[in-house]
Amino acid sequence: MSDDEREIRGLIEKWLTASKAGDVASVLELMTEDAIFMVPGQAPFGRATFSAMSDTMGDLKIEGNSTIHELKVLGDWAFVRSHLDMTATSLATGSSRHRAGYTLTLFRKEADGRWRLARDANLLTEMG
Repeated sequence: MSDDEREIRGLIEKWLTASKAGDVASVLELMTEDAIFMVPGQAPFGRATFSAMSDTMGDLKIEGNSTIHELKVLGDWAFVRSHLDMTATSLATGSSRHRAGYTLTLFRKEADGRWRLARDANLLTEMG
C-alpha cells in the first residue's frame, strides 16, 4: 500500500471518528473548499450547506462504519468506492434511523500535500 493510500484510509477513519464525536469543525478540515455532495432526492450541495445540515444534528448520536471496496490514486486525485453503514440515534427520544449504501468519493491532494474529500456521491437509503 502506498503512502497516499494510507493517508486516504486515515482520512476516512478521521471523518468517521469526528462524525461520531459531533466534531463538525474537524470534518470540515477534511474537505476541500469547493467540496460537492450528491445524495438522492436533492440537488448537489457544497461545504456551507453540509456545515448547516450538520449543525442541525446536534442531538444525534452517530455510529457508522465504512468498508472500502476500491481505492485508486491517479496523480493528485484519487477515488474510493465504499459501502457505508450508519445509524443516527436521537439523544432526546432514543429513536434511531439506520441508513446504508454505496458511496463514490473523489479526493484531491492540495497544495499543502494533504488529501481532502472533494466530491462525494452517496447512495445511502433507509434500512428497515
